[in-house]
Amino acid sequence: MLNLSPEIENHLQLLRALQAPSGLFLASAAVSTGYNKAWLRDNFYTALAFEAVADWVAVKKCWRAILDLLLKHEDKITWASKHRPHQSWQYIHARYQPETFEEFWEEWGNKQNDAVGAILFKLADLELAGHQIISTAEDKKLVQKLVDYVQSIEYWHDPDAGMWEENEEVHASSVGAVVAGLKSLVTLTFLQVPAELIAKGEEALKNLLPRESKNKFADLAQLSLIYPYHIIDRAVADVILKNVEYHLSKSRGVLRYKTDKYYNGNPDGWSEEAEWTMGFPWLAIIYHERGEKLLAQEYLAKAEAVLTSAGKLPELYYSNSAKPNENIPPSPKRLLTR
Repeated sequence: MLNLSPEIENHLQLLRALQAPSGLFLASAAVSTGYNKAWLRDNFYTALAFEAVADWVAVKKCWRAILDLLLKHEDKITWASKHRPHQSWQYIHARYQPETFEEFWEEWGNKQNDAVGAILFKLADLELAGHQIISTAEDKKLVQKLVDYVQSIEYWHDPDAGMWEENEEVHASSVGAVVAGLKSLVTLTFLQVPAELIAKGEEALKNLLPRESKNKFADLAQLSLIYPYHIIDRAVADVILKNVEYHLSKSRGVLRYKTDKYYNGNPDGWSEEAEWTMGFPWLAIIYHERGEKLLAQEYLAKAEAVLTSAGKLPELYYSNSAKPNENIPPSPKRLLTR
């Protein structure tokens, strides 16, 4: 573990309180919002925070739980890797009960190919770094089945619900996540990753970018192609950043995309899109990695400016207001005594 500032340690404590005994992180402790569940994507991004501070106990516990979760559903993955799914419930689901690892069966935009790509990407990354998350023969067979799965669903042109769990179409952020995962897995000798499987995804990205999809020219989810996936070249990244900052960045956060109806302040669902606070630190990370330290500091300051009086970052603020939605991290003490 690194020596951390009190502010960073406080934020990590909020996250630690969301880690279930199984190792999975809950999206939130708020039962009323339905976020007391474990999303695959959320776990990928949450574990990045602990990886950044070298808390390998938390990281390994999370990823061991993800592998065990997928092993529980191996029969489903095996079937889908041999027969292209034609119903959303036949795909790998996006969210689970954090202790039993059971799927939630209600419809929730469960076709989320980016979540599978995220898993492939980080499993390879951790393996190449020597952390040996993939530790058994069963683990290796499972990861191969995940590769076969993305081939079976033809991820490069498979419409999915994407990062925002809605509006099924082919998303650059989903295709890019899988491409990043496959490219990272290639060097693992116990896997077979066909070169054409990567090439088809790269060609699809070439045709989609710099747009997110046919219907979205700019989307907050596209930042994932820059960080953490590092899957696009500098010129394309520049265009994506320009579009996100010019069209989506607001005073208290970043819009997910234009005409986003989720938590939209307008009864008609137009022009009052919610401002997502995570957009500011996400941009700060990207600019820090690019060596543009002043811009990184600027976005970090914007993130700090929208903290609540208790020092917490809400999920979002309603358009042009200081009103956050109800998804604000509760205190660690209250969580741990639930």
